[in-house]
Amino acid sequence: MTVHIHPAVDDGVKQGSGHFTGGTLVCKCKDRPVKVSVRGDVLHNHACGCTKCWKPDGATFSVVAVVPRDNVAVIENGDKLHIVDTSATIQRHACKVCGTHMFGRIENKDHAFYGLDFIHPELFQESGSAAPGFAAFVSSVIEAGVDPSQMDGIRARLKELGLEPYDCLSPALMDALAAQVSKSRAKAA
Repeated sequence: MTVHIHPAVDDGVKQGSGHFTGGTLVCKCKDRPVKVSVRGDVLHNHACGCTKCWKPDGATFSVVAVVPRDNVAVIENGDKLHIVDTSATIQRHACKVCGTHMFGRIENKDHAFYGLDFIHPELFQESGSAAPGFAAFVSSVIEAGVDPSQMDGIRARLKELGLEPYDCLSPALMDALAAQVSKSRAKAA
């Protein structure tokens, strides 16, 4: 049985060009698509199993990366965007028509990831952005309806693709979160 992760990686993880300078994310609408300009390459690109990230049809995981928020600008049809869940830590701006998440923004200035926007690199019109390097929140696909008996096969496929599976974020990102908590506690003391 073939394990499907995401269309962008199912045939193998395509490495980035190493000199990607940015591009345009485009939603799935045929009429008046939302377009978002992103300057520079992506960081921390990964497959994500959480239940909040947008996934294309048939995908078990999303593919999501971060970019500095100052490098993100809505350039066309921003009137079609809305925030999916205003109570969520990541404010996901999605197209009201097709449902595609265009970018997610953290507004809490005390959050370790404040200043970074979350994007889906497969929406770039251009190719060459940095490749996914790990898989996060792998167990969360069970919450989305995956049978727990499939998890060994999913983890094996992720490893085969070179995407180390974690049931949280990568160690570097978890360290950044823990450092922010430590810093906040030190200020409060």
